[in-house]
Amino acid sequence: MKQFLIFTITWIANNLSIPFWMVGHVHLTVNVYEDIHEIVASLGMNIIVAIGFIIEYKTNTNQKR
Repeated sequence: MKQFLIFTITWIANNLSIPFWMVGHVHLTVNVYEDIHEIVASLGMNIIVAIGFIIEYKTNTNQKR
């Protein structure tokens, strides 16, 4: 189960990071964050992508050694 969770987070980070950030930046220029749900959702998506990047970085640096 742990490997599946790591795979899922890595997949999300690899495939959805650009859409998350594009939508987030466009949304920031159009709306004012007044709703806590929007803030938490945006923060959660960015945290998932950041964790995926860290996992990929650690995987790639361990393979090159």
